[in-house]
This record gives sequence, structure tokens and C-alpha cells, in this order.
Amino acid sequence: MPRPSAESLSAAGRTLLDRRRFLSQSATGLGSIALAQLLGRDSLLGSTSKPEPFRPQIDPAQPYASRNGNFPAKAQNVLVIFCSGAVSQVDTWDYKPELIKRHDTPMPSDQKIVTFQGEQGNLIKPKYEFKPRGQSGKMISDLIPNLAELADDLCFIHSLTSKTNTHGPGETYMSTGQTLEGYPSMGAWTSYALGSDNDSLPAFVSIPDPRGLPQAAGNNWGSAFLPAQFQGTSFNAAKPIRYLDTPAGISPTANRETSDFLKRLNTRHLEQFPGDSELAARIASYELAARMQLSVPELTDLANEPAHVLKAYGADDTQNAVRAGYAKNCILARRLLERGVRFVQIFNGAYAMGEGVGNWDGHKSIYDQYPGHAHILDQPTAALIKDLKQRGLLENTLVVWCTEFGRMPTFQKGASGRDHNPAGFTGWLAGAGVKAPFSYGATDEFGWKAVENISTVYDFHATILHLLGIDHERLTWYHNGMERRLTDVHGRVIREALA
Repeated sequence: MPRPSAESLSAAGRTLLDRRRFLSQSATGLGSIALAQLLGRDSLLGSTSKPEPFRPQIDPAQPYASRNGNFPAKAQNVLVIFCSGAVSQVDTWDYKPELIKRHDTPMPSDQKIVTFQGEQGNLIKPKYEFKPRGQSGKMISDLIPNLAELADDLCFIHSLTSKTNTHGPGETYMSTGQTLEGYPSMGAWTSYALGSDNDSLPAFVSIPDPRGLPQAAGNNWGSAFLPAQFQGTSFNAAKPIRYLDTPAGISPTANRETSDFLKRLNTRHLEQFPGDSELAARIASYELAARMQLSVPELTDLANEPAHVLKAYGADDTQNAVRAGYAKNCILARRLLERGVRFVQIFNGAYAMGEGVGNWDGHKSIYDQYPGHAHILDQPTAALIKDLKQRGLLENTLVVWCTEFGRMPTFQKGASGRDHNPAGFTGWLAGAGVKAPFSYGATDEFGWKAVENISTVYDFHATILHLLGIDHERLTWYHNGMERRLTDVHGRVIREALA
């Protein structure tokens, strides 16, 4: 058979017969194989396989027993401070000199800007001055002077984004990772994964604002398809858990002996049905309720708090009952964390009082409303963080400040307030495992859209779970044919914010 000439071969064929190129490509290929081996040895090689689901081993008779996560945790407890109504980032945490410079001028844009409630007017600067704070010099507004003093303890995420511009779905998204109802809250996922260090109190407590509930109400602390025992227990300093008081005419001794007798009966009943997890869980919930009859009254009795503590929080305020009530809620949050409650959620702001009246929803007259909201939030919240730090609790507690989305740097056309803005807003972290002082991400020159290190709520949640020693991609619950996660199929740990 005649040997083909080089001229009769295709370009690809001639390349294969080029000895110099063949040797060069062979060397590159061998180098790639060696690199892959080295990356694999150091666990740096990406994997296409799905991570194995992490389902905690839960004893139905002790569903709240403390459990370990996937790796050593930086934080043992979580405190979430949720400001309902959508706090304006440009009036609090996100300093924008260009917004001040271009005050009362149109937003540079090729098209008319229409948001949640309609057309937008001019750019409007914040009413309160921003000043450098702490050793870091972080610029924070005079609207919240006490929280501003804590600048060096805070890790700001200035590039958060949301999937919705409506309050109810926005709160639900921030708390559950979904805009729709029917999904477990972050606190429920946490108590399911880790249990609690206190067997006389719930693993997850949600503290509503003195004025009422947030718009999404129980979605913020619900367990959805997770077992019901992992939902949050909702109460505050003014309205403790109901039906815990011993009925009149029954002495403490009789009550205790009755509870002991009932426990013996339940134990005997359970022995007749070994392996009945629902029965064991029901008995466990009854026993927790019995223990709470003793623990909760002591927990919620703030009479033994020293006068200087009440004053520091503002709980002795006789002129503003809402502020005093919120301050007492902050003290309650500290007491829960002291007692080892895993996840504590406290709300500032309530729904159903009129637009912007009971929360941070400043559409029409933001500068008339925000000073009052800030007065309620600022001193008690700052005192809570200082108190946690002074007592050594901040070393093991992750503090999260959040709101459902941000607000526009413009005023609404024909109004003196800012419309909803899910395109860029601020949240912050403090305490265990967090790099501080630190700022991550950024919005544009006016504070409208996140433009640098854009972060999602999924990323926020993934970071919180990571600090608790939980791999957000592995913590799952099988529901409706799917492995459900807090972070859905998304999320990246914001490692730049970790200490």
C-alpha cells in the first residue's frame, strides 16, 4: 500500500505528524496529570459529585440534646436582630459622598426609574451626618450614635441583594431562604442540626417587638416540613409564654409530685410501645413544658436586674413605653443566651400599625419617622452587644443584624420617603468567628445597586451556618422527592468575612 504524502493529509493530520509539537503537547499533558494529582492530594480539586446529606441522629426522647455539626464551630449560639420594614442603608450604614454631592438632582439614568410604589424623584442625601467611628474610621450615621460606637466590632456586608421587593416575602426570604411560605426558618434548621445546651428551655426562641408581630409573622420562626419540635417558641418580656402558671389552689409540692407521677406513667406507657418515635417526641415535649414551668418565670423576671443594667439598656424609660419594652426584650435575649439557648431572634418593628408607623417602612415622611425608630433601636441594641462582650458571651455568640431589603437613594415622586430596594443593601455580623472591623462588598456611588462582591441571602445564610460548624450544602431534609436545604441549590460562604 503506498505511503501517503504529507501534502495529502489534512491540517490536523499534519499536526499529529509534527514531532516537535507532539513532544510539546505530551509534556503539557503529563504536567496536567501531575498537577491534578497534587491538587487531589491536598483536597483542592473540585468534585462533581454531590456532598453526602447530613441528617443529625436525633433521639426522639431527647430531640433538643446538644449535637455536633460537620466541623468545629466558631459560634455556639446565634442572636439575630431583625429590623422589620426595610431599613434605609443610605441613612444608616452605607456612606455615599456622591449622594450628598448630587442632592436633589435626578438620578443619572437613560430611562425613567419606576420601583415598587411608582416613579422615582430626585436623589436625596441622608438627613443625619455620617462621621468616622472607632479606630477603623468607619463612616456611620448620627441617626444611630450608640451602635456607631461599636464600628470596630462589626463586619459589614454592603452588597446584599434580595429576590423580592415586598415586605412579607422579603421577611420570609431573609428568614427561610424562600419567598414563598412553607419552608423552615434559619432558627429551625439550626435547632434541628445542633439541638441546645439547655434542657429546660426551647432551643429556638423568637422575641416579637412590643408593638406586635412582623408582617411574615410565624414564617420567620416556623419549622414547616421539619419536625414541629424545631420551630421557634415566640414570647417577649411583656407577654411571656401562656398557660405556664400553676392553677390556683395547687401548691408547688403537689404540682411537682403530680409531674413526677405523670412522668412515671409516660415512661411505663413508652415501654409498651418501643420504637414509637412520635410517642417519645410527644412525651419529650410535655416534659419540656413541665420544666419550663420552673425555668421561664425566673427567666422573664427582670426585677433582679441591677438598676445600672436597666439604665444602660434604656429599660427604665418612663417616657417611651415601646423603647422600654424593646430594651427589656434585649435583656431577655441576653438571659436566653446566657442559659445556652441555641438560636435567639429579636424583632425591632411590627406590622399593622400603618405604613412606617410601627416599623422602618419609610415611604412618605422618612425623616419624621426614622428618628423615632432609631431612638427605640439604638441604645438598647448597642447595650445588648456591649453586655454580651463584657460578660464574655460574644466570644461564642454570632450576632446577626438584618432587614428584608434596602431603600432607594431617591425620594418617591411626590413624597418625602424612599421606596423599596432589593438591588443592594446592608447587613452585618459581630462576635464569634467574624473579622472585625471589616467591610465586604459595595453598592454603586449612590447606594442603589450592589456592584462589588455581590452577595445573596443564600451567601449570608451559608456563612452563618458555616460559623456554627455546618456545611450548608449537606444539611438537608428529604421532602417531596427532594433534598431540601436552607440555601436551596445556591450559596457561597463569604470567607473574606471570617476571622
